[in-house]
Amino acid sequence: MTERKAAIVTGSSRGIGRAVAVRLAADGVDVIVNFLSRREAADKVVAEIEADGGRAVAVQADATVPDQLRALFDAADRHFGGVDIFVHGVGSPRFTTIADATDEDFEISVVQSTRAAFVALREAANRLREGGRIVVVSSGSSVDHIPNGGIYGAGKAATDRMVRTLAHELGARGITANSVLPGATRTDGLVEHLPAAAIDQIAARTPLGRIAEPEDIADVVAFLASDGGRWVTGQAIRAHGGAS
Repeated sequence: MTERKAAIVTGSSRGIGRAVAVRLAADGVDVIVNFLSRREAADKVVAEIEADGGRAVAVQADATVPDQLRALFDAADRHFGGVDIFVHGVGSPRFTTIADATDEDFEISVVQSTRAAFVALREAANRLREGGRIVVVSSGSSVDHIPNGGIYGAGKAATDRMVRTLAHELGARGITANSVLPGATRTDGLVEHLPAAAIDQIAARTPLGRIAEPEDIADVVAFLASDGGRWVTGQAIRAHGGAS
C-alpha cells in the first residue's frame, strides 16, 4: 500500500489556495488547510474534502510569522506524521506606479512579501521529508510587465530567486522546488480590484480566450507536487493561458 502524503497549503480558505487544497486532497494527499481569520471558510474547505473521502484539518496561523509557521508544521506532524508537500501563496499586493508608490507600498509589496517567503521557505527546507515538494504560487508580474505591478513584481521576483536556489540546496534530498506564475485569475481579490471591463480586456488578449479559474492554477501545482513532477525543479512556470 502506498504511504499517504501530507501537505500544508498556506492561505487555503479561499481563492487559489483553496483550489489547491481540494485538488491535492482529490489526489489522496492529507491537507493542513491554513487560514488567518476566515475560520468558517476554512471549515467549509475541510468539509468539502472530507465529503469526497479525503482527510484535512483547518489550522489558524499567520504564515508570515516564524513561530506561527512552525506551529503549522507541528500540526501536520501531530495529525499526519510529517509534511511532504508545502504550497505557499500568501501575500498582500499593492498596485501602483513606481512614481506614485509610497514607502508603505514598498514595505508591504517588497520587504514584507520577501521576508514572509523567506520565513516560509526556510521552515519548509528544514521540515520537509525526503522526496518532498515545495511550490510557491508567485505571479506573472515577476517576469512580465503588468500596469502598476512594478513593486509587486519585484517582491515576487525575489521569491522566485530563492526558490531557484532552494532547488539546488535541497536536490540531494530528492526535494523539488518550483514557482508557478499565474496570470489574471478569477479570485475575490481580482474581482475587487479590477472592473469587469478590464477583466474582459485581459481575456481578449489571452489565446485561450478567458482568464484563469483557481482550478487551472491548482492543476499545475498538483502536477509539480506529484510523482509525475519529480524531474521538474528550479523552474518558474508561467500559467497564464499564453498571455504575455
